Amino acid sequence: MTSTPRVFLGFAMLLIAMAGCSPNTDFSDIEVFMDEVDSRSPGRIEPLPAIVTVPPFSYKASNKRNPFEPPVLVKRVNREGGRQVSPNRNRVKQFLEQFTIGQLAMVGTLAQGRAEYALVRDVEGGVHRVQSGDYMGSDHGKVQGVTDSGIELIEIVPDGTGGWVERLRTLSLAGGA
Repeated sequence: MTSTPRVFLGFAMLLIAMAGCSPNTDFSDIEVFMDEVDSRSPGRIEPLPAIVTVPPFSYKASNKRNPFEPPVLVKRVNREGGRQVSPNRNRVKQFLEQFTIGQLAMVGTLAQGRAEYALVRDVEGGVHRVQSGDYMGSDHGKVQGVTDSGIELIEIVPDGTGGWVERLRTLSLAGGA
């Protein structure tokens, strides 16, 4: 007796499902709507606005500090004995000296034997290997050391009085690069 209500319930559900599938050929409401839409006059599409030609702009501040980067903390390197500092103008410049430090990004490190190298990406997308003693940046920066977190270098910059001064600079590992 317990299975009789289940059979009856299943039969009732089957009848309801079949009623939803009955062939109904009365589409008069849809046909009336379609005739109404077809009888409307076609709308007017507004023309596209005229293209305004913008005159070319020559950016002249590419050699300046990026305003969206934090300013560089300058730490003077005090030398005992008053040694005069000046850049070596007779030295052959290395490839990475054509870029400012702001245009370079440390993207990793590499070790071969006991030598540690930093991998530096320039603005053109090239990746270069740098080690202690190499030069990089437009301020005569000489690499002093390479760590997993950054490159330490000493730059020689004008002191504002006609002379030169050394300053420490660190190029940190670029996050998410």
